[in-house]
Amino acid sequence: MKTFAHTAIEPGILYFGTPVVLISSTNEDSSANLAPMSSAFWLGWRAMLGLGARSKTTQNLLRARECVLNLPSDSLAAAVDRLALTTGSDPVPPGKVKRGYFHVAEKFERAGLTPVASSTVSPPRVAECPVAMEAVVEAVHPIADDDPLQRGGVVAIEVRVQRVFVHDSIRLAGTDDHIDPDAWRPLIMSFQKLYGLGEQVHPSTLARIPERLYRGPDIERARSVAF
Repeated sequence: MKTFAHTAIEPGILYFGTPVVLISSTNEDSSANLAPMSSAFWLGWRAMLGLGARSKTTQNLLRARECVLNLPSDSLAAAVDRLALTTGSDPVPPGKVKRGYFHVAEKFERAGLTPVASSTVSPPRVAECPVAMEAVVEAVHPIADDDPLQRGGVVAIEVRVQRVFVHDSIRLAGTDDHIDPDAWRPLIMSFQKLYGLGEQVHPSTLARIPERLYRGPDIERARSVAF
């Protein structure tokens, strides 16, 4: 019988693979900022965004309380990578200077992406991203607040989605509100490298549950939002 053994290691990061999110937000002068991140997860129509507390995106979200979560496909990897090591902060924070970051004001232009007006928030959506979710900030949760060395450095921002926009190319044929997992190919970041998805590896028992059974009250709440 084959045996398996674990070895204790201490990796610098624990980014085992999550979808890339391009967060668009509004700067103080009403211009748009666009920043890639991958520390995000969704529950219903809410998302938790793990961000550096001093980043430009975080500052914009805490001030304006709104954003767009744009999900790029794997075909947009080059555009996302053009935003690597850029920041909307001027001057560049010391911690980012050490990592080689530099200031860029026109993020959409640098990435070669197209801003389009949103329906319920001020920041623009990214036209090329197959998924764009307009959202508002509902709560801010400190991370590592128990550790004096880390306190105030990272936050988890809870946002509530108000509109979900998708390209027709990833909609499931014959439905109005379902994404086709075989058509949707998100860009994945795993340990700082960019990947795509492969084919489904095994039938999913969980997939037998109709999606409608997961619908929560935030969807009805979103329907009442006007811009």
